[in-house]
Amino acid sequence: MASTRPPVLFPLFAPTTSISGIGPRLGQLIQKVAGEKIVRLLWHLPAGLVDRRFAPKVGDAPAGKVATLTVEVLAHAPPPPRNKRVPYRITCGDDTGKITLVFFHAKDEYLERLLPVGETRVISGKVELFDGKRQMTHPDHVVQLREIDDVKRVEAVYPLTEGLSPKVLDKAVRTAVNMAPEMPEWLDGPYQARQKWSSWREALRAAHNPTSEADFAPTALARSRLAFDELLSNQLALALMRLKARVRRGRSLGGDGTLRQKIEAAVPYALTGAQHRALEEIFADLISENRMLRLLQGDVGSGKTIVALLAMAAAVEAGTQAALMAPTEILAQQHFETIKPLAEAAGIRIEALSGRVKGAARAAILQDVAEGRVQILVGTHALIQKDVEFNDLGLAVIDEQHRFGVHQRLELSSKGSGTDVLVMTATPIPRTLTLTAYGDMDVSRLDEKPPGRAPVDTRLVNQERLEEIVDAVGRAIATDAKVYWVCPLVEESELSDLAAAEARFAHLKERFGANVALLHGQMKAADKDAAMERFAHGDARILVATTVIEVGVDVPDATIIVIEHAERFGLAQLHQLRGRIGRGGKPGTCLLLYAGPLTQTAKSRLTILRDTDDGFLIAEEDLRLRGGGEVLGTRQSGLPMFKLADIMIHGELLAAARDDVRLILARDPNLESERGQALRTLLYLFEQDDAVRTLRSG
Repeated sequence: MASTRPPVLFPLFAPTTSISGIGPRLGQLIQKVAGEKIVRLLWHLPAGLVDRRFAPKVGDAPAGKVATLTVEVLAHAPPPPRNKRVPYRITCGDDTGKITLVFFHAKDEYLERLLPVGETRVISGKVELFDGKRQMTHPDHVVQLREIDDVKRVEAVYPLTEGLSPKVLDKAVRTAVNMAPEMPEWLDGPYQARQKWSSWREALRAAHNPTSEADFAPTALARSRLAFDELLSNQLALALMRLKARVRRGRSLGGDGTLRQKIEAAVPYALTGAQHRALEEIFADLISENRMLRLLQGDVGSGKTIVALLAMAAAVEAGTQAALMAPTEILAQQHFETIKPLAEAAGIRIEALSGRVKGAARAAILQDVAEGRVQILVGTHALIQKDVEFNDLGLAVIDEQHRFGVHQRLELSSKGSGTDVLVMTATPIPRTLTLTAYGDMDVSRLDEKPPGRAPVDTRLVNQERLEEIVDAVGRAIATDAKVYWVCPLVEESELSDLAAAEARFAHLKERFGANVALLHGQMKAADKDAAMERFAHGDARILVATTVIEVGVDVPDATIIVIEHAERFGLAQLHQLRGRIGRGGKPGTCLLLYAGPLTQTAKSRLTILRDTDDGFLIAEEDLRLRGGGEVLGTRQSGLPMFKLADIMIHGELLAAARDDVRLILARDPNLESERGQALRTLLYLFEQDDAVRTLRSG
């Protein structure tokens, strides 16, 4: 059985800097737009084209059109010394007329070498008229006559980043495409024939060599073939992970219900129908001999924590232990404080473990966990450290699954034998995305809100009215209201978010003094705790924060949230943030500050948020407006970032890939047949190494 990447793929997994002419500086720029390996250049498809086949005589070249001209270099006119604002001009021509080439900030020696007087050159670029005379500013190409065929073609235009020239990226991508080897065919023959798809390599070449606008459509033959390959690799990887989880035997955790009854009696409200349905599905999984791998999806405030606690109580009734892992210390602590009184009412011993529990206290908890005296352990990544050993871990619950990788999920469940796994997310995920991200799990949805959730009035306010908002916040805190003030994602960088938060904190502190606290991801754990504590207990009435408060922070008497530059956030993320208020029965107000003018898409997104609080509807709209790769707002989402597939457009291909995978694994679960071996290559090609690892480990 193959144990490493097939040799046919080795060249594609070399760094982009191994391409001739791409040094470390250019390599970094290419990494920004495509990635650090040559294979990633294959997935960086063109976004437009320039037709350079039009090759008239100079006198016939119309203004405003791209033309490829064969000219003689007639004269150079460098700018006067020490006057950089005047361009360098070179006069060229043929027997029908002249054209001036214009260069700004170019070195004289370079231009003299590039365009020597008296020689013939091929130039290509947009022809302009200036004072009635033809000119071309910074031609896109200047080559010798023998290279005319390299220029006179339809040229693909790729998405760029600052500092990276089209010529450099075009050359790198063409090199990568030329390196793509012939592959064994992994598609089902009859399906491929029905779709009229060529081989993988031909499709790749066609996608990178468009000849018309129609070639850019996601439904064009070459692009849809590549999209299907990507979706097939995704669905196959998930199915293999699922198969592996199913094959590893679980055990029946059938409790007698006594602890659950005590917990339900201590909960101050009746569970919703959706909570009861989810619990029935979870209890059926726990009783089954197969291992549970279930996703619990619930909108903000739908009551996932109580469902998780009742599931953990069932595991404790069966004589085993349970663990709950959350992505941040704030969230882990919050869960612990919510669950603890209910667990204790049922006589269950619960402890919390995070990076801040140290020394003798940590050693004592670890010993009690190892000897089975702690029945439920709540914590952060600290739970998967080597020194954490359970006596008998029956159920692992993982909250905000999209913040953890598959590895961490497996590491926690591997601390027990046949451990059942329940993962939770408060980010409603559209059904199509659930297939691509969580296709290895069964899904339960909480689509009702428990009683006691008050409505939130959402308003859109222009950022220009900032001082009015500050005044309104002042009036609100005078009546003992509590306010979250969320600062924008300036860009995908914690440091710039930090700068924005610190500037707003200073501004509000000047006005409201000790009433303002600051919370961001770079703070020490103790300082974060202190800020949350001051806000929760009312010593601070305004909490200025980055999106660190997005998930799970629970201060029931906070009733106002101000979100600056709301147009920069994903819809799902705005919905999460809004869910921080209205939790204590009092109505809330959410002010979305935006900087105008808004694009049509940004306006649509903010209007949807204003008009509905149904997280699942919001998620579907977010997907429709932004596409799958961005739907959770940030790269950390853990959702697959598809390079070639767009699941809003390729939904039918996703369904076909899913059906194909069912047949493949029914016939050849270890991928040992001829097609199975080709599919292994596909998995490696799309870097689904986790899936290949599950095959290798049997």
